[in-house]
Amino acid sequence: MSTVVISQPMYFPWVGMFEQWRLADDFVFFDDVQFARGFINRVQYKTPDGSAWLTVPLRQHGREARICDLQCAEESGWRDKHLRTLALTLAGTPHMHDALGLAEAVLLRRDLGFCDLLIEGMQTVAQYFGLLEGKRLHRSSQLAVEGRKSALIQGLVAHLGGERYVTGMGALNYLDHDAFECAGIEVCYMDYRKREYPQKFPPFTPYVSVLDLVANCGRDGRTFIESGVTHWRQALAARDQA
Repeated sequence: MSTVVISQPMYFPWVGMFEQWRLADDFVFFDDVQFARGFINRVQYKTPDGSAWLTVPLRQHGREARICDLQCAEESGWRDKHLRTLALTLAGTPHMHDALGLAEAVLLRRDLGFCDLLIEGMQTVAQYFGLLEGKRLHRSSQLAVEGRKSALIQGLVAHLGGERYVTGMGALNYLDHDAFECAGIEVCYMDYRKREYPQKFPPFTPYVSVLDLVANCGRDGRTFIESGVTHWRQALAARDQA
């Protein structure tokens, strides 16, 4: 069964995004949709006082701007600041140099614009964990599929010949599951296990950047990227009972 995952590109996102990646045969970077505040240009990291944020600053843009049209605001020197922050907060972790090496491989490339930087970061981490083999990677901006919301997602999956679409729980609120079924596409939702791994600053939280997993576990962190899925009917029933 061919599985498609579609996600907005994100800045060194949390482990759960790579759990989706692991399940995909086709991974689509949803880069031509409207930018919205959230986790696209920022990610959490651990500090002695809890979680804080690393944010990629953006040049001024209109409300309708697409992710692929945005530009980083380089004047602030944010790239060097992020690297210094990571070096400080990850100091003493067993595989700090691996994590910093991945970050530097992306952030020191001044030729990378905003969207390319996000995608390169995700691909670099996926390669580190051996999650690129057998994957077909796409950008929605290059697939020329039209539509809105659920119909657009269904169109992208169908365009790639997908038989199963795997996504996060947020899509329960807008996907037309019956339409997917009529098209012969099974919809499944992530069942995140959020496996605990050693972290520098307890208590454990799963929602920080995947670079934290790299720093603490190295390539063995791959064993923590293992979540499964649940069928949409089960996911909908569980939501309604909550």
